[in-house]
Amino acid sequence: MDQKIIGRKEKISLPELGLKLVWAKVDTGAYTSSIHAENIEVIEKDGKRILRFQSLLPGHKSFNGEMVTFEHFREKKVKNSFGQAEVRYLIETTFELAGESYSAEFTLSDRSSMRNAILLGRKILKNRFLVDVSKTNLARPYRTK
Repeated sequence: MDQKIIGRKEKISLPELGLKLVWAKVDTGAYTSSIHAENIEVIEKDGKRILRFQSLLPGHKSFNGEMVTFEHFREKKVKNSFGQAEVRYLIETTFELAGESYSAEFTLSDRSSMRNAILLGRKILKNRFLVDVSKTNLARPYRTK
């Protein structure tokens, strides 16, 4: 499989979360990928544990205010950007980048103080993409082919 060249920031879509072409920071220093989430809660419905949350910040232009639910999720211990260990919820969902669709894991975190609501880490990038850190939005030509 050919690896596609992407930039340090790319627009991605996450159909299961209702997000289309949202900016994501490509971070080869981070292992896991993450999505900003708010109002995260685990509820019980029909005897099953359900994870429920809102993605993005209310001020974000792609924020729709809808609660997203996932039946399959788990908790994972990760190191945050300050090197401190914390437990986050982890979901598996589909993301679209460079004209392709991929299944990947994302942790839910508070990225309100970060410039980008989505971060793509090495686990997603490995064997799929090469990163040109001097450019942004290189995946766009792949979408138009």
